[in-house]
Amino acid sequence: MVTRFLTLLALLVCLTPLFAYAVETPYEIPVLLSLTGQGAFLGRAEQQTIELIGNLVNRSGGIQGRPVKFAFADDQTNPQIAVQIANNLIAKKVPIILGSSFTGPCEAMSPLVVKNGPVMYCFAPTIHPKRGGYVFAASVSTQDDLFALIRYFRERGLTRLGFITTTDAGGQQEDRALDLALALPENKHLAIVAHEHFAPSDISVTAQVNRIKSANPQALIAWATGSPFGTLLRGINDAGLDLPIATSPGDMVYKQLAQYAGFLPKELFFPGLRSMSPEGTAKGPVLNAQRTYFSAFASIGVRPDFPNNEVWDTVYVVIDALRHLGTSATAEQIRNYIDDLHGWVGINGVYDFSDPEQRGISGASIVIDRWDAAKKEFIPVSKPGGMPR
Repeated sequence: MVTRFLTLLALLVCLTPLFAYAVETPYEIPVLLSLTGQGAFLGRAEQQTIELIGNLVNRSGGIQGRPVKFAFADDQTNPQIAVQIANNLIAKKVPIILGSSFTGPCEAMSPLVVKNGPVMYCFAPTIHPKRGGYVFAASVSTQDDLFALIRYFRERGLTRLGFITTTDAGGQQEDRALDLALALPENKHLAIVAHEHFAPSDISVTAQVNRIKSANPQALIAWATGSPFGTLLRGINDAGLDLPIATSPGDMVYKQLAQYAGFLPKELFFPGLRSMSPEGTAKGPVLNAQRTYFSAFASIGVRPDFPNNEVWDTVYVVIDALRHLGTSATAEQIRNYIDDLHGWVGINGVYDFSDPEQRGISGASIVIDRWDAAKKEFIPVSKPGGMPR
């Protein structure tokens, strides 16, 4: 009897670690996304990507043996709601927040965390965080996107440009970026012959587009994302404005472009990232990362587009930090770890977080893509940085 008891006790001791792992509490990472409202098309694609990453991370051991769980919250593309959610998370003393999807919510939350944390890794590339703070920005700056587009048009000899954008926070950022671009010596012969604005809720831009048409530009930068971009395209089509059009990379969405197929311009350009057109990537670690990325989406039957692309590297940077630091890492430790990352390989290039805006990647990763309506593909037409091929 005693022998049987001791045998059972020994077996229980051996199995205890396995039971403990099986019931290990997931490590939660809060994620704010614009799952409803104007930005829903973007937020839902980002959610799909993050859920895929969560599954891949957990299959490969989680975070030091502990499963990860992404806890999603919908800010409804509304800065006030984003602030409410962020304040609740700060009160819970979480070390990191991922998101939000759009400029307005990110800018509204930034003052809450920039000095003391938690780390906030915003998915909106329009924001410009400062080095040393707790705010990081995903992807290449939209300022660099605009610089690359202007460089591409200028080198093609198109120097009379029209510009139209929204009146919201994202549009205001692009207005400032345009001023900076025009101040560059290489753009001294560039002319913005028409500069227009419209509200994201507007259902018509007829007056603005007619004024642009009257100014006779050689190309038009129509900067808007989601449904406002659709409004712009309809207005451009209705006015019979036939010229090269460029817009935000946030509109590199296959489903959205399919919906707009009836009124797309003949030439439509985007400042894409390297993994949107990976055929130009040389053999090496970046190409290997891209193959892993596309293989992961192929496994769920999804063709990834820009919203998927934009958050992939960002989330993996955070996972990398937690895998090294452990699940008890503080906001300060996570911030310092990311700040010290150099030579980190992602799908869009090699990241170095010594940059002043804490995004780790520069305009050198931008490739101008043209939408091929017949093939339903993005075709690279520039070298990295925006110079025409």
